[in-house]
Amino acid sequence: MSDSHLTFYSPSSILALLPIFFVFFILIKRKQTKPRLNLPPGNMGWPFLGETIGYLKPYSATTIGEFMEQHIARYGTIYKSKLFGEPAIVSADAGLNRFILQNEGKLFECSYPRSIGGILGKWSMLVLVGDMHRDMRVISLNFLSHARLRTHLLKEVEKHTLLVLNSWNQNCTFSAQDEAKKFTFNLMAKHIMSMDPGEIETEQLKKEYVTFMKGVVSAPLNLPGTAYRKALKSRSTILKFIEGKMEERVKRIQEGNESLEEDDLLNWVLKHSNLSTEQILDLILSLLFAGHETSSVAIALAIYFLPGCPQAMQQLREEHSEIARAKKQAGEVELTWDDYKRMEFTHCVVNETLRLGNVVRFLHRKALKDVNYKGYDIPCGWKVLPVIAAVHLDPSLFDQPQQFNPWRWQNNGGRGSCPSKSAANSNFLPFGGGLRLCAGSELAKLEMAVFIHYLILNYHWELAETDQAFAYPFVDFPKGLPIRVQAHSLI
Repeated sequence: MSDSHLTFYSPSSILALLPIFFVFFILIKRKQTKPRLNLPPGNMGWPFLGETIGYLKPYSATTIGEFMEQHIARYGTIYKSKLFGEPAIVSADAGLNRFILQNEGKLFECSYPRSIGGILGKWSMLVLVGDMHRDMRVISLNFLSHARLRTHLLKEVEKHTLLVLNSWNQNCTFSAQDEAKKFTFNLMAKHIMSMDPGEIETEQLKKEYVTFMKGVVSAPLNLPGTAYRKALKSRSTILKFIEGKMEERVKRIQEGNESLEEDDLLNWVLKHSNLSTEQILDLILSLLFAGHETSSVAIALAIYFLPGCPQAMQQLREEHSEIARAKKQAGEVELTWDDYKRMEFTHCVVNETLRLGNVVRFLHRKALKDVNYKGYDIPCGWKVLPVIAAVHLDPSLFDQPQQFNPWRWQNNGGRGSCPSKSAANSNFLPFGGGLRLCAGSELAKLEMAVFIHYLILNYHWELAETDQAFAYPFVDFPKGLPIRVQAHSLI
């Protein structure tokens, strides 16, 4: 036996190793005494990537996709996974989704992937949490107040709707998705910075914004030539443009040379908030994103769904013809808030479009504490994904959920209506819920209703090519939803 072996087994060597054995023993003991978590069933997938690729695989927007269907069939409506590089609890359960949203800031908080914050900005309302998010949201709600919707925004929505619809030529094919985006972008640019449609600077900003949007919804690869890298460059250009507008506006305010037309968000923020320049820039950029993209997709979805439901089209024609005739007899031209409230079936169409199309399909949250829900443990720090689309398309909550059925939203319990309207509303969350309920939800519904009003009154349309909405997970029409229109008048 060599000297080295004698040394290894000597009493002094064994004594030297005792602290290591002691620490090892303590760790084993702690592991044995630590309560075993009752995690939901599921599959954590590949190292690091987990199941992200399968989860984000494109699928028809009127479904929840094959990936989720298989997981729900195997594991139930609450399951574990690894997504976006983190362990996650995925919820297709209506009760858990409401529980998550109702406990915002207490048990859960917003937690979007770092790439989203990198492109929208660290002061974006989408990624902010706590007091700063509350302050930003208050600013948005003040400017999107009910009074302002009635007195100012209704007129602007009507004006920008007619600008787009009056530009359509007979019997030509064009992208309904692009036209909807033109409408919502022009409206938001006017609403936020008093920029007029068709002006050179408006068109330049729109062009940069298209590039920016492609990057927001792309893979976050900051490499030369990628959509994400191009979007970061466009973000810089857009922020410089907004900052230039801010400097001009501050100078005019100081000189007392404000224009009455500048009754916009930029003016309001500069006068009534203590936000820094960087915070204002990110706020405006995020509101342009939120107010433009989601509303335009919702309008395109309505244009897509309605031709497949002739009875809904006919009922819309009757409702809007009646409103238009009454206005003509009264000698009125512009829509009023009372006219908007009379669009009862239109509101059903709006709800059904949002339910079936699911513009926002899931939300990003994380657990702030260890949470137990119906016997399942949700560990502190884990990502939590409430899937709104899965609830909206759940056959136990909505009869024949894949069918476009606006009558399900009628108070009198129309054909195929939900078992209970209040139950339907509690499970209907197209704009999120709780403390982070979308500040622009009422504006979005107003935009959809007014656009439908003038579209139904003035045009018949048909799909020029086969196209359908896909979830990427953002909702998009691969061909841009090509339509062909024919002008008519219902009054």
